[in-house]
Amino acid sequence: MRCYFDHNATTPVSPAVLEAFLPAVQEVYGNASSIHYQGQIAKQRLEMARRQLAGAAGCDPKEVIFTSGGTESNNLAILGLVRNSGRRNPHVITTRIEHPSVLNTCAQLEREGASVTFTPVGSDGVVDPVEIQRALKPETVLISVMHANNETGAVQPVARIAAMAADAGVAFHVDGVQAFGKLPVRFSALGATSYSLSGHKIGVPKGIGALLVKKGSLVGPLQFGGRQEHGLRAGTENVPGAVALGRAAVAVEEALEEESERIHNLRDLLEQGILARVPWAHVNAASAQRLPNTSNICFEGIEGEAMVISLDLKGFAVSSGSACSSGAVEPSHVLLAMGLGPENARSSVRFSLGRSNALDQVDALIDAVAQSAAHLRRLSPSYSSRE
Repeated sequence: MRCYFDHNATTPVSPAVLEAFLPAVQEVYGNASSIHYQGQIAKQRLEMARRQLAGAAGCDPKEVIFTSGGTESNNLAILGLVRNSGRRNPHVITTRIEHPSVLNTCAQLEREGASVTFTPVGSDGVVDPVEIQRALKPETVLISVMHANNETGAVQPVARIAAMAADAGVAFHVDGVQAFGKLPVRFSALGATSYSLSGHKIGVPKGIGALLVKKGSLVGPLQFGGRQEHGLRAGTENVPGAVALGRAAVAVEEALEEESERIHNLRDLLEQGILARVPWAHVNAASAQRLPNTSNICFEGIEGEAMVISLDLKGFAVSSGSACSSGAVEPSHVLLAMGLGPENARSSVRFSLGRSNALDQVDALIDAVAQSAAHLRRLSPSYSSRE
């Protein structure tokens, strides 16, 4: 039996989504920009998906821009807002725990002449809005803060930051890739300028996402061609992907409260079981409000990659960090920003639960973790000195 506990990296395609996706692939083959029958059917399905996603995310359908996924959405928002700001030397504020698609986009802006402030976070993995306030300058044009961290699950105070940005007249982008489908999202009420999300985090085939853009915002396009997606994202639309995303958005909103409680309980049982059976283990960001499905645990004296491999051999898929940095030899930038030393950062493993997980799988995972930890520590010179 194989059990999947890496849902923050990607999720299995849900049966309900597959049921909507396959007919769209087979039957809705027209170009949504064409005026003939097949084109208009595609256009209708595309706009239906836009309305479904808007309803689930609490925004106007005209504020939904379909993209290829979270990375493109983050790039479109950050580059599109900053380059289109009209400032010669713009300033951007973000945090040290952002996803690489945000951090590397900000690095590109620095190469283009912008200045970027990377604000610190506390030991709980949460940014203090005071740090954002302190970083504001007259030339600040954008603040970008994720809704919830992909490695620790720590939820950021985005509503407070949105109000602060509005008071300062600064655009505010939220990377909501990990939050959407796990936390309630009402984009219009949040007050952000833009909000990114990705389909494959909520049971959709890879290759579709969206950027929610507040009406009237000065976002410029990154690619040029036709006038698709309100002129912000040229190229023939991925209608089957949009159909799948719309269906998934409706499903996750309908089940959000019940599923969040179920997953939260399983996550807590997992943590309690591991901490009771594995000495010298602790939960990173334990004091923060976290996504209900995410647990990041440090196993002192054990290499996280070794734990991941050991669990994989036992039939359990987990992660030692962000999937986008898989294979990196450097310790997690998120955990380092929280104050963990390099050794403990490398000793941390992420468990992220989803719809496919049940109590029997959690119990089996606890046993597997305990067995793996005991075996790996017998082989660890750094741990043997503690005994």
